Amino acid sequence: MPLFVDQMNRNVEMPDRPKRIISLVPSQTELLFDLGLADRVVGITKFCIHPAHQVKRVSKVGGTKQLNMEAIHSLKPDLIIANKEENEQCQVEALMQHYPVWTSDINDLHTALEMIERVGQITDTAEKAVQMVNNIRSGFDALDGLHTNLSCVYFIWKNPYMAAGSGTFINDLLQRCGFKNLVTEGRYPQLTDDALKDLNPDAVLLSSEPYPFAEKHMIEFKTTLPNAQIKLVDGELFSWYGSRLLHSPGYFNTLIENLSPNNEADTQN
Repeated sequence: MPLFVDQMNRNVEMPDRPKRIISLVPSQTELLFDLGLADRVVGITKFCIHPAHQVKRVSKVGGTKQLNMEAIHSLKPDLIIANKEENEQCQVEALMQHYPVWTSDINDLHTALEMIERVGQITDTAEKAVQMVNNIRSGFDALDGLHTNLSCVYFIWKNPYMAAGSGTFINDLLQRCGFKNLVTEGRYPQLTDDALKDLNPDAVLLSSEPYPFAEKHMIEFKTTLPNAQIKLVDGELFSWYGSRLLHSPGYFNTLIENLSPNNEADTQN
């Protein structure tokens, strides 16, 4: 029986090539479709929105944190793909009692590319996965010459304000763009206005997800930090760790051009 190892260092036995796959993570759902597995994906979460024209037809199994276990059982999957951070451990462990569950653990670009290759192996699309990884790696290699010389804070949530800190996938991508992330606490710490003023970043990046920051929020931050550049950024291109990474380097190049140290502080996205 073929044996695969997930990113939790768990052995996942697959009796055969998976034909009924459930994905519990939006970025990994998109990856499966881009690997050509549309006819084998039978269940996804309500937050799996890409590719938009294809996911509409797929059965939904609840949210990433609140899975509908009855719906999952009804779909009779022969492989479930989950993630350590985005899914609840107790629910994933319950599913492991019934199905092969392959779980990712992503904290930087390296582990994201590893995930893509391993998902390719377990779904019998290894050649496509390796080509995808090579293309993503080439795009990020071209970012090596970028030096923004800008300090930043990257916000993911409001009420309370939460920012991406060390040990996160977002932090790794910020560093690859040349940013200095001033939030050095681990994971996603809360930040008060006073703490933000003390950090005094050159740029404040407001993510489009999971909280949908908008122009009105840019104005609020401008009041707190009148000399900082405030930008709305595409959260998917900073935090989705599947095939969407193919598009991230080009977006980062444009963002950095608009955040030149020579630019005056502004509130344009």
